Amino acid sequence: MKKDFIYLAKLQDYYRDHRVLPSYRTMTEVLGLASKSAVHALIARLIDEGFVSKTPDRRIAPSDRFFERPLAQSAVRAGMPSFVEDSVSDSMAVDHYLIDNPTHSLLVPVQGDSMINAGIHDGDIAIIDTMLSYKAGDIVIADIAGEVTLKTLVRDEGLWALKPENPDYPLIQPKDEWRVVGVLVGLMRKYR
Repeated sequence: MKKDFIYLAKLQDYYRDHRVLPSYRTMTEVLGLASKSAVHALIARLIDEGFVSKTPDRRIAPSDRFFERPLAQSAVRAGMPSFVEDSVSDSMAVDHYLIDNPTHSLLVPVQGDSMINAGIHDGDIAIIDTMLSYKAGDIVIADIAGEVTLKTLVRDEGLWALKPENPDYPLIQPKDEWRVVGVLVGLMRKYR
């Protein structure tokens, strides 16, 4: 099965580039397999493992497991260095990890530095759940008279207010009509 993971990675790369899985004939070229029968055997194993499935019209489609990524057996320390094993104990689909309610989730690019002390930086992607109940202390996206902002929801003199997590910005005490759009449940950042 170890070699199958190499083939699976090639199929994942192909899917990333083309947003579709290749035909059986193209798979022989992409995967470097000698025949269509070798591709059929591989696909059967990947179906058994739950990485791909067959559609009603007999095409190959990615399943949820197709998008899983290896999860290391031991955590990496943010303090003193420690030995990390090469073995992978499990895998996970990043989408499933970050998003509990797909139909009620928004991915919102962050712009500016008003939340920097909360670890939220310009260019991050905020993952917002629009169905969660909010409470004081939650980081929320609020719509204030048609403009949206990402801030910490707080109580100020008995009223709701929006607190930036950067001392260079003032507390926002909305006087116009406003509402909480959703609650921050995750954050994505690309370093390169």
